Amino acid sequence: MPFLDAKSRARLPDSAFAYIDSRGRRRLPLNDEAHVRNALARFNQTPFENEAARDKARTRLLRAAKKYGIVPVGFMTGQLRNERVLGENEARAGEARTLPVGFVTLLLADIEDSTGHVRRLGKRYATVLADVRRLLRGAIRESEGREVDARADEMFAVFPRAEAALTAALAMQRRMLARAWPDESEVRVRVGLHSGSPTLTDSGYVGIVVNTAARVCFAGRGGQIVLSTEARDAMQASLPTGIAFKDLGLHRLYGLPAPVALFQVLVDDLPSDFAPPRTQPVTAEVEVLPAGEATSPRTRPRPGPAAGQAEDGRSSRGGRR
Repeated sequence: MPFLDAKSRARLPDSAFAYIDSRGRRRLPLNDEAHVRNALARFNQTPFENEAARDKARTRLLRAAKKYGIVPVGFMTGQLRNERVLGENEARAGEARTLPVGFVTLLLADIEDSTGHVRRLGKRYATVLADVRRLLRGAIRESEGREVDARADEMFAVFPRAEAALTAALAMQRRMLARAWPDESEVRVRVGLHSGSPTLTDSGYVGIVVNTAARVCFAGRGGQIVLSTEARDAMQASLPTGIAFKDLGLHRLYGLPAPVALFQVLVDDLPSDFAPPRTQPVTAEVEVLPAGEATSPRTRPRPGPAAGQAEDGRSSRGGRR
């Protein structure tokens, strides 16, 4: 492509450029065939002030391509692809804007040992994943929840009411347990619940509430429902009969500034014996005394129910193993 120095560029009329921004900066010169081809290649790398400016520049560029007998097949294919992606993004943004705001309960579910299942089942894992998603989506929908996102082996949902999130989580575990999986595989999901007020954007929820919900889920085991203090407190007033919570203690969750108290949902028809959470437990908590009483903080054991006891005092060993 012939070099276009500053003096030559300055002599070109505005019509020799595909785009001129609001500050008068002229971009994508169209003064000859080589520069038109270069503009076609660089179009998607050019920052436009708005979609109207982009459309106008594209029209000028295509008119110049026609003048020089250039058939911009690749350019048009790329533009169509960009338009499709833009449309999909707009559709997702529109869907996100309808999600509930304020104090909500987030549910995250994740397939335990998905890599191991892929290794053992090979191509059949795709069918397993589709079946798991179908079961989880059914439980979310029936409990009046909304699916926020589904990526790889994870499912993210939101519920305006905490008790509805718990109902969905129980339905998920019951259906997963009742389902027969290929090669008698034990396909299990861990479910985490956390309540709070996340920030809603065009791409979904963001904020520490979302991060906490994800970490609570990751702490659990396959077949287990783990929840935070916030989620437990949000549903205490309307807790269905036959459901209790086992205090799992304080745990350090990756990336969170302070330890988080975790609880396990207990119900008679689901397993209740699980390995400890996949976290670093906190055996003591720091108590900072009022100014003047001491020069350094001291630690004290965190009180809780006796080992194997749920918050309602009954044994947590019940239920199907």
